[in-house]
Amino acid sequence: MTQTHHLDIRGQICPSCLLLTLREFNRNAAAIRAGSCEVEIVTDDRQATASIPATADRMGFVTEVAHREDGYHIRVFAGG
Repeated sequence: MTQTHHLDIRGQICPSCLLLTLREFNRNAAAIRAGSCEVEIVTDDRQATASIPATADRMGFVTEVAHREDGYHIRVFAGG
């Protein structure tokens, strides 16, 4: 079963969004790569919808971005 870590960074703007997300990635990188963990980020900063997926891609992760009523949801998980 995959564990999901939720990171709510609404109210933050880049580069803070990216730095907070990188801290979460670094804490969970091995578990994300193993497929036992994924991270879901909620942000209201549109710039983060580009910077976070680009960084995740460079780290070998896969992302999905969805715009919902409460903000942008960025799901980060293992590639496959």
